[in-house]
Amino acid sequence: MIAEHRTIEFSTRGNDHIVDLTQEVQASVAETGVTTGQVALLAHGSTGSLTTLEYEPGLVNHDIAAAMERLAPRDGRYEHEETWHDDNGHSHVRASTVGPSLALPVVNGAVPLGTWQQIVFMDFDTRPRKRTVHLSIVGV
Repeated sequence: MIAEHRTIEFSTRGNDHIVDLTQEVQASVAETGVTTGQVALLAHGSTGSLTTLEYEPGLVNHDIAAAMERLAPRDGRYEHEETWHDDNGHSHVRASTVGPSLALPVVNGAVPLGTWQQIVFMDFDTRPRKRTVHLSIVGV
């Protein structure tokens, strides 16, 4: 049994910036030698999320941000902002709705994604950030 921890570190612009992590995740899995198992990913922090989607300009540059704006508007009233005197209450709501983690299978040494499916990090905070995603890769 192999069990390894890896990290992916990158910078974001904030404000619904979506980063494609597919190549980094696939490379991390390949480096471990795991052929059958699982990779669990966790976004470090409370204003970023992980999911899969088709990484194409319409979704990445418009549709996801528009959907999130309907769900948790930037100009809404958030108790979080009242408590901490900041501007990112909507960021926390958006991130918790999408979720901070993914668990994906490893089959034949790779994550078996669909043709138009990529692993992405979504940054909902209001400013650029340095981000870290933790990977736990286990299997044989």
